[in-house]
Amino acid sequence: MYDAIFIEEHGKPTATFVFEHFLNDVMSAASSRGMPLVRVVAETIVSESTVVPTIEAAITAVADDMVAALTKPLTAGEKSPKRREPENPPRLAFKGSLEEVNRFFYQRGWTDGLPIIPPTEEAVAEMLTGTDLPADHLVAELEPRRGKATVERIAVNAVMAGCLPTYMPLLIAGVQCLTESPTAGMMAASTGSFSPFWLINGPIRHDIHVTGTYGAASPGNIANAAIGRAMGLITKNFRGIRKQIEDMGVLGNPGKYTWVVGENEENSPWEPFHVERGFQKGDSTITVTFPQSFQQMIPFGTDDKGILATVVGSLTPARMGVFGLALTPSNAKALADGGWNKATIKEYILKNTRVPEDYYSILGLEFSGPFDRGNQSAQGDPKLVFHPTPRDPEPVQIYVYGGFGSWLGFLQGGPSPATRKAELPKSWDRLVTRYRNIVPNYVRY
Repeated sequence: MYDAIFIEEHGKPTATFVFEHFLNDVMSAASSRGMPLVRVVAETIVSESTVVPTIEAAITAVADDMVAALTKPLTAGEKSPKRREPENPPRLAFKGSLEEVNRFFYQRGWTDGLPIIPPTEEAVAEMLTGTDLPADHLVAELEPRRGKATVERIAVNAVMAGCLPTYMPLLIAGVQCLTESPTAGMMAASTGSFSPFWLINGPIRHDIHVTGTYGAASPGNIANAAIGRAMGLITKNFRGIRKQIEDMGVLGNPGKYTWVVGENEENSPWEPFHVERGFQKGDSTITVTFPQSFQQMIPFGTDDKGILATVVGSLTPARMGVFGLALTPSNAKALADGGWNKATIKEYILKNTRVPEDYYSILGLEFSGPFDRGNQSAQGDPKLVFHPTPRDPEPVQIYVYGGFGSWLGFLQGGPSPATRKAELPKSWDRLVTRYRNIVPNYVRY
């Protein structure tokens, strides 16, 4: 739809074929670009379809509609489209009990379906102590709907998610990450169910108790849970990506609630991820990428050969985007003991992850050509699965987190990572001291 509007802005009429279930998404996108009445033609082709007879039949069925859309004279509204001006809501949205507030917010589509903490004036003011930036400072205008993420609005969503003020530096940096990733908006509004994966590095992991060891991505730790949840609320409320309106992920993804881990830097044999990306070891950073799926596997063997054989022999043949390899400290040590570093591991995966040309016949299927769905092949090498492209210049990434064990994690799909440094307020040490003891204390039995 953005392409169609770009063409319209250059004086050429358009009419866009749109899958019939995506009309809400399309018109929302058009409205955000100042053309709420752009012409579309609904059709019945499922997105990413490769069945030629089905495609031809569906397009033939609406060919007359396309001709009409391109030739029918413009209405007065179409000649002078008006951008819908944003509402200026009152500062105090609602008064009521906790249950009533939650129902009010949910019915207006402001939550993720779970209960929220009411963002009162007092709670938001306390959250703002986590940054030295003024409340009205514009951190970013977020694609795809151009929502304005001010510091105070970030704080409001942080309160709703259950964050502590010490998380604000990471949330602000996380919003900046979303502007750095050129395809972040596309990932969130795609038919694919891409989920933001947030990796935290540096001293802030210990200051705010971000877990990077056993069960790092599991429920149970407020920092991991609330930071990811706050970024999810920001995605809905600022970026304007709402389920079944803009977010058209056909299967959905539980990782969209929250998927945050700290890198296990202390038990990694290699430099931390943020240092690999040009930051200082003492910097605190947050990184985001958008995997489509997450898979855990026991390797064929726990030495370097068994680990690498598992990786290159198990990746999804039709993969697209970046592949992230999540290694436990045990796996990372086994590879390092075998003489491998991050660069040589990436090179090995790039050179050896392939799909046979007769992949269909191996599966017992008849096909007239080589398997190529999602293939990013280098010219002259149709079997190569991984190949750097302008969109994905870093097709393989390595993350070290989790406890000591043999499981491997595959994060498949999505754009190259974006990393930003968290800027700490002058009162950081005092804030950390104030909230340091908010940790779970389990009864032993």
